[in-house]
Parts: sequence; structure tokens; C-alpha cells
Amino acid sequence: MSFDWSLPYPSRREAVIANNVVATSQPLAAQAGLEMLRRGGNAVDAAIAGAIALTVVEPCANGIGSDAFAIVGDQNGLHGLNASGKSPALCNGGEITSTGWSPVTTPGAVSGWVALSEKFGALDFKTLFEPALKYANDGFHVSRQTAAGWARGVTRYKGFTSWQETFTTNGIPPSVGDLVTLPDHGQTLQEIADTRGESFYCGRLAKCMHDAALHEGGFLRSDDLASHNCEWVDPIGVHCGEHTLYELPPNGQGIAALIAIGILQLLDKDLSCDTSDTLHLQIESMKRAFADAHAFVADPEISGTCEDLLEVERLKQHAATISETASDCDQTTLPRYSSTVYLAAGDASGRLVSFIQSNFEGFGSGIVVPNTGIALQNRGLGFSSNPNHPNCAGPSKRPFHTIIPAMLCDNDGPRMAFGVMGGPMQPQGHLQVTCRILFANQNPQAALDAPRWKLLGGRKVAIEQGFPEEVYAGLRERGHVLEIAKEHTVAFGGGQTVYRLRDGLVGASDQRRDGQAVGF
Repeated sequence: MSFDWSLPYPSRREAVIANNVVATSQPLAAQAGLEMLRRGGNAVDAAIAGAIALTVVEPCANGIGSDAFAIVGDQNGLHGLNASGKSPALCNGGEITSTGWSPVTTPGAVSGWVALSEKFGALDFKTLFEPALKYANDGFHVSRQTAAGWARGVTRYKGFTSWQETFTTNGIPPSVGDLVTLPDHGQTLQEIADTRGESFYCGRLAKCMHDAALHEGGFLRSDDLASHNCEWVDPIGVHCGEHTLYELPPNGQGIAALIAIGILQLLDKDLSCDTSDTLHLQIESMKRAFADAHAFVADPEISGTCEDLLEVERLKQHAATISETASDCDQTTLPRYSSTVYLAAGDASGRLVSFIQSNFEGFGSGIVVPNTGIALQNRGLGFSSNPNHPNCAGPSKRPFHTIIPAMLCDNDGPRMAFGVMGGPMQPQGHLQVTCRILFANQNPQAALDAPRWKLLGGRKVAIEQGFPEEVYAGLRERGHVLEIAKEHTVAFGGGQTVYRLRDGLVGASDQRRDGQAVGF
């Protein structure tokens, strides 16, 4: 594509153009990935090293106890990885709280690091841990948004002794610029590196998790960890002219982005951005997509791939219900808020990696396995409370997941690895960024800088400043109830992209996060 390289939106960022590129939500993690590329590694090595580093330098959004998903694109096509864990076998489907042991599911991220390295890595697995170990043992300086997330955790996890001992100094969180060490993280990451993850699922670390759960009334057991396996899956896609947008199949919500863009293209309208006509159609398409995802996405052993939701006749039925007037959106169909880290990487061979991992809400459940730094996720909150829903809680089930990596391809193969972090914002962000790049010809940095909208339920739409005034007026005329944000914040997601040019790569990082795109 021939981009318009202007930056029409207020921005503090410039795209990075190089042969090898890494873009992450935290600058130190981006540097960790870049170091692997400089040492002869490939984009997968860079992504794994960045992900491992993020568990240390941005613990308020992910951790060693996270789940992860990835799409790798190379000359052989696309390779999807589902490294999410199941609920414990002892899970009885009872009430799931946001903190404590009840929302804890088997952590899958570590298995994802191992699987990606085994299949694609060029460097020794231990090498990928070196930057993270240096940050954990020697210290790292806390960035602005990480400090804010850390501070929120102090209140949220006030009653969790191990969390307080691991992440605070006498109950006080670090401030921006403070030098922090996380020695428990360092010891655990070293053990994962030395055993290629074996200790985490079948050895000493697994026993630590088992013993903590047993002692504190949790359901997680060594058998849950030992039986965990991540899975290679085939991404699913929707054609967008000469391009195809790919997402992973359930248990993630990527199908919602595909449904929305599928509906949008059937409306036979001008899809250029920054008009009330276009935004109205995007918003209405997304409402229908969320309703479908909420109704059908569950553990893939139950819901399957849900590709039937992308059949043209079904999309046409959705499109036919869209009028010039805003429709109501059931708020219960919108996923809950989450904190997430996303990264993208590309190398000189043309390989692209789209990778995401998360503890769900901030540091997760508040459970930190004593003396290990393993903060366990609260992903069990993704289950439905309806016992008749396919996504209802139960033993050994993967819950609905908000975190989704994406990949854009054309006839020449993988073209762009990208993602937009932030719970319900993720498929909405994927839709908006994709439309800007494909239908408005905007370059990746401009597509990330641009103002965004997000659904709030009913006819309410949160929307950022920066659109032409007639856009807000036009949306109100159609019946949308707008809540205009005072500034661009992470509430509207935080994206990273790596786009493959004819010769070289373009990396872009969202100004709404601390992140950075780097390259050489």
C-alpha cells in the first residue's frame, strides 16, 4: 500500500521504520526484544523475551501466572497459539469473586513461551530470559502508567499478605522513576528457564502453587498444572478487499471483530473514517458482533470455532437490521474491563508475531504464591453466571477470553501484526484500526493516534475528542448518547503494530500507553 504519511491527530509518537522492529506497551520490554534481534534471534525470540520482561517491568497488567495467545506469520502461512488454561478440575461452578482463589485458572503463558521457542526460536531458551532477569535482580525504573496501575493495586489487594510483601515496601507502592527489584520473580524465571517450564507445570514451582491453594482453600492442584497443554490452532479470517483480517478462534473474542467488519462491508457505504456516517455503521455493526460473541463463545471443546457466525447470510441478516437510528446494546454482552500487555515484532526475513498476555484485572486475583512472584490471574471471571450458557463455569473448562492478537494479510502473505489492549475495547479497537488502514489509507502510527469510540451499553457511546465537530452532532442526531472523554487515555485501549513494507518494517506504538516501537 502507499500510505498517507501525515499525522493528522495530536501525537507524541513517530513510526519507526527499520529491518527489524519490536513494539510493546513498556519501553524496557521493547528493548529486551530488540536485544534478541541484535544477537541473531528472530521475531519470535524477540516476542518471547519481551513477554517475559513484561512480567517484571509491567506487573500491573500481566504476570508469570498469566495466559497468552499468539499469531505467527511467515512464508509458511499463519500459526495460531492458544496458551490459555482451564479451570481447576475441582471447580464446582459456584460463585466466582473478582479476587481470591475462586477466579484462578491454570496459568498458560509459560507453556506458550516454551511452545513458541521450540517451534520457531533461533536462540537458546535461557537466553530469552536474560533481560528480564537483569531487570528483576538488578532493578528497573518504574514508568508512569505502570506506577499508576501499581498504586491501584495497593487498595485492591489490601488484604493479600503475599501480594503486599512482593509488590510493596511496607504497603507503599513504587512511584514513577523508582528503582525496583523483584528477586522472587528473578528466582522463578531462572527456574523456568533452566527447566524449560517443567518446574512450573510438573516440578517445584507446581508444588508451590498446589500447596498454596491447598493451604488457602483454593481449587488449583498439581494435576491441573501437569495436564495443561497449550494448543496450535488455525486462525480464522474475513476478507477485506485484497486483504484478510485474521483472529484466533474461541475461547477468545476475536470473532467479534471479524463479525463487525464482515457486517460493515455488506452495508455498501463509503467507509472513509472521521465521518458520522462511518462511525454510526461501525458502532451498530459492533453491537451485533458483541451480541453474537457473548451468546456463543466458550471453551472451544464446546463452542468450536464459531466460524458459522461469519457466514454471509448471517452477516446479511445483521446488516439488514441496521438503520439510520441508533439501536440499544445490552450491556451484559460487553466483556468486563481488563489490564493487558500486547506486543508485536517483525524481522528482516518477513516473519511477524502478534502476541498478547494478561492477568485479566490488574495484577489478577491478588493471589501471589509465597516467595515465587507468581501472581495468579483471575480469568475465571470470564465465565458466565448463567448455568445454561455454554460458557458457564465448571471443571476443566477454558473461560471466555478478552485478549486477542490480530494479523492482517494480503496476497503476499502476512502484512501487519497488531493488537489493541483493553478488555471490551479490544475487538472495537481492532475494527477501528483496521478500517483506518484499509479504508482510509492511514499509516499505522496515525491509525493508532486517531480518536476512538467504545460502547457503554444502551445507546451510550464513550468517544474521544479529536473528531470534527460535525461527527459528534451527526451521531447525536442518530440517537447515540455520547460521553466525550477529556483526554486520550488507556480507557480507549493501547495498541501496537508492526507493518511489513515492500522492503522493511514500520513499527508504531499507541500514545495511550507507556510503550515504544524500536528497531534497527
